[in-house]
Amino acid sequence: MPYCLGDIAAILQQNISANAALPVEYLVTDSRNIIDPAKSIFFAIKGPRRSGISFVNEAYQQGVRIFIIEEPIDASLYTDAVFIQVPNVIAALQQIAAHHRKQFAIPVIGITGSNGKTIVKEWLYQLLQSDYHIVRSPRSYNSQIGVPLSVWQMNAQHTLAIFEVGISAKGEMQALANIVQPTIGVFTNLGEAHNQGFDHPTQKLEEKSKLFQHTPLIVTAADYMPASFLQHKGVVAWGSKPQLINGHSIPQLLVVKQEKRQTETIVSLQFRTESFELSLPFTDEVSVQNALTCVLVLLQLGYAFPVIQQRVKQLQPVEMRMQLKRAINQSYVLNDSYSNDKVSLSLALQFLKEQAGNQPIVAILSDIVESGESQEQLYNHVVQQLQNAGVKELYAVGPQMCNYFKEAQFPFKVYCFEQTSNLLEALNESHFQQQYILLKGARKFAFEQVAHWLEQQVHQTIMEINLTAMVHNLKEYQSLLKPQTKMMAMVKAFGYGSGAGEVARRLQQQQVDYLSVAYADEGVTLRKAGIHLPIMVMSADEYSFDAMVNYSLEPELFSFPILEAFHQYIAQQGLPQYPIHLKINTGMNRLGFDMGEIDKLCNWLQHQKLLRVKSVLSHLAASEDKKEDAFTQHQVDLFTEASNKIEKALGYPVVKHIANTAAIRRNPNWQFNMVRLGIGLYGADNVQDKELSLQTVATLKTTVAQVRHLKAGETVSYNRSGVLTRDSIIATVRIGYADGYSRRMGNGNGKMYVRGGIAPTVGKICMDMCMIDVTDIPGVKAGDPVEIFGKHISIQEVAKAADTIAYEIMTGISLRVKRVYIEE
Repeated sequence: MPYCLGDIAAILQQNISANAALPVEYLVTDSRNIIDPAKSIFFAIKGPRRSGISFVNEAYQQGVRIFIIEEPIDASLYTDAVFIQVPNVIAALQQIAAHHRKQFAIPVIGITGSNGKTIVKEWLYQLLQSDYHIVRSPRSYNSQIGVPLSVWQMNAQHTLAIFEVGISAKGEMQALANIVQPTIGVFTNLGEAHNQGFDHPTQKLEEKSKLFQHTPLIVTAADYMPASFLQHKGVVAWGSKPQLINGHSIPQLLVVKQEKRQTETIVSLQFRTESFELSLPFTDEVSVQNALTCVLVLLQLGYAFPVIQQRVKQLQPVEMRMQLKRAINQSYVLNDSYSNDKVSLSLALQFLKEQAGNQPIVAILSDIVESGESQEQLYNHVVQQLQNAGVKELYAVGPQMCNYFKEAQFPFKVYCFEQTSNLLEALNESHFQQQYILLKGARKFAFEQVAHWLEQQVHQTIMEINLTAMVHNLKEYQSLLKPQTKMMAMVKAFGYGSGAGEVARRLQQQQVDYLSVAYADEGVTLRKAGIHLPIMVMSADEYSFDAMVNYSLEPELFSFPILEAFHQYIAQQGLPQYPIHLKINTGMNRLGFDMGEIDKLCNWLQHQKLLRVKSVLSHLAASEDKKEDAFTQHQVDLFTEASNKIEKALGYPVVKHIANTAAIRRNPNWQFNMVRLGIGLYGADNVQDKELSLQTVATLKTTVAQVRHLKAGETVSYNRSGVLTRDSIIATVRIGYADGYSRRMGNGNGKMYVRGGIAPTVGKICMDMCMIDVTDIPGVKAGDPVEIFGKHISIQEVAKAADTIAYEIMTGISLRVKRVYIEE
């Protein structure tokens, strides 16, 4: 449905004097994600710390000429641009999407709940795609911004829409309900996610239910919803506990029996007066619940039992996250086969471009099926996206791609293959050298074969780093800062074991103010990875001066010998005003100028002209401990005295910072004008003074190598250290102390999560393996995934069991453990 600027202005009830015929096809909220600038509107969304107004120039330079703003701007700087000023940019985006939705009379499935929204959405797509032309939310686009961007995708070719809707606080749902206007509702469950945004669970239920205030049919799970919701008109439910509500039998779809088998769950069901049986290709309870929700939707749409029985057998697990993994020949591969459309392609290319830096990008793409557009229009957009991302080579797979790319000239090399098998036959390792590779294909192209070929097939123990969760945690801490307070992110020690380059690139994209590393070589690595943020080196020494200057690193200087040595080096190099940072010892007694040296330091600084002090800092010794608050405040007072003296002696302002992760949470008066965020980025903060919704960033995983049945009295591991007191089932898992899993975790001190249960270690930890007792966890078999720490076992729990701290656990994970970077 074509729009022009005049249409948009009319929707927003705004007057424009010129350029009303400018075409509008894309609504853009991120200046890094512009596909066709000549047909785009940029929404300058105002955030808590940074406003989209600061990215107007970047969007303008790319060719965008229509902007929705709420803050005034000097339009004379952009003579051919149109600025529409509104009271609230997000509200304007939602208003446009709501108008667009009203142009369509097709069925719209709206999905909300605490968990399972994305899985149910994708499984409904898998189950229904052969009968409908479906538009759906990309990935987890379920927010105040994501929902309108999802709905904007609707076009005249679509015959069904599936949108997921999430809220985190009261008052958010009404606007989204006006946009989605679902004709069929799905309420997955009412779990504990986002509880902190509501006064009580009943309020959360009421708020989420507003999505369905005009929806004639609502599908849910009776066993997991309160009776107050089930009695609403139009609610149909599945469940295992028959009950009578308002004279009606609930659930309408009764689960009579479940039988867990090795790789499937057999479910006996009764719907109305008929009974039937399903074979679900999952054994975990969450997947079974989500699948039954989808089954009830299909029943309400009129599907026959045999059709449903056949289709649910074909359900595939949904990988909801982009995974960046090391690949052959020092390359990386971004395996993103979760979805294959223009929007998800744009998101994947944006992420890969951020991670690649100056490294070349290669794309391996399949046909985009059922887009609703002509092939020429669709692949013209694809070419624009690839070109904007700087792709150097395209491996095009599928008849549509081959037909489009076989003749014309493109700004990148193109290799065409009719089928995935043809691509695999043609590939050899010489094709990929130090490149970033995007692998994105529709499910029928089975690109997992290509992924297997590209990825380094090494140790099955991996550490997943969820970059989306890390950004979430960053924003949680930023929400505690005063508007003017800067943020320094600590990426020392290989990014706390998470991979410094990958983490730093994500932080750079989030525009943190500073990065900090322990040693100069860590900073050099970041510079080589394309990081251009200011980087402070905490442990400067004379041997690293060359590297610091050559790579524009800024030393933290903590004594007169190192200060004078660096001054002398800078004098020899003839580099005036080189930035430095001064460390003050206020009680940590590790590094820093003592308080008795501050007057001498001030005098020294006044008589030199070569060094420019960027910041003055100190280190709190016990900021997480309430019992030590008096000492912490004493440190803060000493730091205030010292830093004020230094600033006065210099005659210009300096950045001051003493607050670490714990201090950020505990006292805003310790912020000064910059803070240093470390372990909190990774969700491993034990401070309880302020409630933050931190997410798990690092997940250490391995697999079961072997399962054996042993008798009582038999022993396990070295020195016969694990003596069995009962007949037991013992699983050997692929992790040991060479991977960073400490020997202190042996003999039951450590625990692991497998198949929904917690299994203790048995016997001593070996170098490459260890054993766990899975007697009480049914169905464990070789190849099963095992979590060492993550969402089910926190890193703090592991640290406590090892009698250490989370820092040591994270930084101790061996580099032979493959890091996998996740973007949700």
